[in-house]
Amino acid sequence: MPTTPVPRALRNRTSLAHKITYAVRHPQRVPAYLRRAGRDAWLRVKHRDHLAYYRAVMASDTARSPNAAVGSASHERWLALGQMQFDYLFEHGLKPNDRMLEIGCGNLRAGWRFIDYLEQGHYYGIDISPDILVEAKKTLVHRKLQDKLPYLTIAGDLTLDFLPDGHFTVVHAHSVFSHSPLHVIDECLAHVGRVLAPGGFFDFTFDRTEGTEHHVLREDFYYRPQTLIALAERHGLAARLMEDWERRPHGQSKLRVTHRTEQRTT
Repeated sequence: MPTTPVPRALRNRTSLAHKITYAVRHPQRVPAYLRRAGRDAWLRVKHRDHLAYYRAVMASDTARSPNAAVGSASHERWLALGQMQFDYLFEHGLKPNDRMLEIGCGNLRAGWRFIDYLEQGHYYGIDISPDILVEAKKTLVHRKLQDKLPYLTIAGDLTLDFLPDGHFTVVHAHSVFSHSPLHVIDECLAHVGRVLAPGGFFDFTFDRTEGTEHHVLREDFYYRPQTLIALAERHGLAARLMEDWERRPHGQSKLRVTHRTEQRTT
């Protein structure tokens, strides 16, 4: 008798049953998983701090494939995911005079489109990985966007302490919190309100579960929306799940964060 598939949002990917089922269904992926698990064990010994650990992960992944390092299996997928991010914000009212901060800008998968669209100097991209920022600059050159004068800089943490108060009308983080333990997300939410302009918003994606919150190899973290919404509220922010994003062909969910006393309707 066939079993009913477990909904994606309820799966606990750390359970033995899930691992066995996954291995049976995708045997060709087992060697890659074992290599990743070995690297994870070694890097966790070398780097106790999560950001230092993930910086090392990015260095390793970028050396093999910059596009794969930001979660794109092919150049076509890289382009498609960047276009999806741009289209979503454009449909939600992104204007050329918006001042955007992209947290985890990577190699500008979406960033080059934002840079091209926004006014000169209105894009600020940060990342914890110097290796992927080198690739971001290559993307900038390839797209001939030097005259747009974007800011691309490394960040040692997510306190955003080097950025000005109330400056950014749009803050964006795609596939950042899906790789972050809760204390890293908390650090960002504790400080993002300071740099967010009145009426601005902060969009971020995350890997969603409605079951047990868990992580896989300290690289992929799964959270209930209520956990992240409550965390934002602790820092005087309002957060809501963006249901229209759920219909996009992407495996992650999205929350929009604003100052609690303000709601931007777009």
